[in-house]
Amino acid sequence: MSLPRAVKIVEVGPRDGLQNEKEFVPTAVKVELVDRLSGAGFKNIETASFVSPKWVPQMADGAEVMAGIARKPGTIYSALTPNLKGYEGALAAHADEIVIFGAASEAFSQKNINCSIAESIARFEPVARAAKDNGLRLRGSVSCALGCPYQGDVAVLAVVDVVQRFADLGCDEIDIADTIGVGTPKHTREVFSAVTKVFPRERLSGHFHDTYGQAVANIYASLLEGIEIFHASVAGLGGCPYAVGATGNVATEDVLYLMHGLGIETGIDLAQVVAIGEFISSSIGRTNASRAGRALLAKAR
Repeated sequence: MSLPRAVKIVEVGPRDGLQNEKEFVPTAVKVELVDRLSGAGFKNIETASFVSPKWVPQMADGAEVMAGIARKPGTIYSALTPNLKGYEGALAAHADEIVIFGAASEAFSQKNINCSIAESIARFEPVARAAKDNGLRLRGSVSCALGCPYQGDVAVLAVVDVVQRFADLGCDEIDIADTIGVGTPKHTREVFSAVTKVFPRERLSGHFHDTYGQAVANIYASLLEGIEIFHASVAGLGGCPYAVGATGNVATEDVLYLMHGLGIETGIDLAQVVAIGEFISSSIGRTNASRAGRALLAKAR
């Protein structure tokens, strides 16, 4: 299969990237981050999470962030919602897309939310119905699709099963997420080859963490399977509490550098994203985890 001519990059830094930060990131910084990202050309930004502040205190200001951003026409601002209460918060905050999630690993589901995969997805039925009734986009995220911190290997058929369940809920897009970053290119291709048989290839996305340094290679493997949507986090923001030493999401700058090198259009200004990576890293006092970002900054100096 030939490589796609263009891809969509979903920027997840403001939500998935920042949610694990220990020190509370000021609302104004989150708003500026989102606005800078939309200015750089991102058409889909994961902006907020409407979860209990008890569980994710970093995301407690989701409504304020959504109210503070300068919305760019044509840009989708997404919000993660674990239940109907969260959905109502996202709806009130005028989210364009609702994100629901379920694990492909039975052990992960039981350990994290004390219920089976089937039960966890059944809980999203009212959320999915409400989103559709209100004309909102619905995205489903399949975590632990390439491995689990508790059970290890995850069967490809288990991933296919969750994708089918999300498809039945009416998801417009489904993410295949390597939550702990253990995937390899061969495994990545096997999973995407299987899930494209039950859900349209053009509406599947790859969400890779870079724990073992395989994320960019896995994205290339996904491109070979015809995948055209990828998630990334500016400056490699993020982490995974379930994987010791996890470096978080693949850095957006690294993904853009790959795409530009392959001649694949993204519609995103890499130089602006490099500057944004430096802005957010210095704002929250952490090292910029993007290799391409650091190299391009050093070159510019």
